[in-house]
Amino acid sequence: MKSLVRLLTKKKLKLSIAESCTGGLLASSVTSISGASKIFNLGLVTYSNQAKIKILKVNKNIIKRYGAVSYQCCLAMVNNLSKLSKAHINVSITGIAGPKGGTKQKPVGLVYIGIKKGKKVLINRCLFKSKKRSSIQKATVKKTLDLIFRISK
Repeated sequence: MKSLVRLLTKKKLKLSIAESCTGGLLASSVTSISGASKIFNLGLVTYSNQAKIKILKVNKNIIKRYGAVSYQCCLAMVNNLSKLSKAHINVSITGIAGPKGGTKQKPVGLVYIGIKKGKKVLINRCLFKSKKRSSIQKATVKKTLDLIFRISK
């Protein structure tokens, strides 16, 4: 984590995050590092569909048609966050942390992580095997930090 804050500081890159299933854990992980104020721009916990629609301007038809846990919603979240935040790197996370709420099509542990840097957008579909809520949230944060690090090099 310290190395990520150092890297973003060195490259003068600002980071903004919109989280759903991780409930602010990613933002908390970043801001727990001394010097994070140089790189951390904005953190939103858009947990409800209403928050995704009202704050991140995700089209309600995307949520109706594909669900909040979908490639399409994650993409809309990261694209709209980048307009809102003006940060260099924007991250969106949406998923099912469990232990309930999963279906056959969208099992517990399904998480989408969106990362946008400049014009480049990556949407990662992850399926974490653990059925424990905290394990899924921690694994999501770890994976996201790795993705931010890789796109920032």
